[in-house]
Amino acid sequence: MGGIIRLARLEDAPQIADIYRPFVEASPVSFEASAPDSVETSNRIEGVTAKYPWLVCEVDGAVAGYAYASQHRVRFHYQWSIDCSVYVHPDYRKLGIASALYTSLIEIVRYQGYISAFAGITLPNEASVGFHSSMGFIPIGVYKNVGFKLDRWHSVGWWQLQLHEPTTPPPQIRLMNEVLDTPTWNQAIEDGEQKLRGRASKT
Repeated sequence: MGGIIRLARLEDAPQIADIYRPFVEASPVSFEASAPDSVETSNRIEGVTAKYPWLVCEVDGAVAGYAYASQHRVRFHYQWSIDCSVYVHPDYRKLGIASALYTSLIEIVRYQGYISAFAGITLPNEASVGFHSSMGFIPIGVYKNVGFKLDRWHSVGWWQLQLHEPTTPPPQIRLMNEVLDTPTWNQAIEDGEQKLRGRASKT
């Protein structure tokens, strides 16, 4: 499978919205009440990429999956922590796309200076738990019965990946315009794409 990893563009919004929609409408994976349309998705891409990476995996001109980092909490002193998420189109699952995207994403946010990455997983979800564990995330706790959707209560587990050892004072966070197209950025993208190529050579 040939594929490239790149920064999301506003014109990717319709395909990204299509990938995300089933997670909102037919599963408890997302607690959103309604799926964002392409306009709202475009606004989200624009907002996120001002500060954090939002990556897509493009296969034969189509967005096969995407991953992004986002603000962990609003308060100022949480600024060295991020949340991260990954979604893959059902036609492209089990091809290593999620791990390829996370490989690039994690290297980029590490370069930006973030200390910790977090992922919230609606339970049970063996696939997502196994995936995040394979990427080095460790379980740190569960919010029990924290959300009600599809006629039942759901718990959310939290996983953490330590990107750097904490230092005093903490590092200055590099914004996207400081890391985009740098050698470190390009290497992070290459490392993710290498995973895609490695997976393809085994199939």
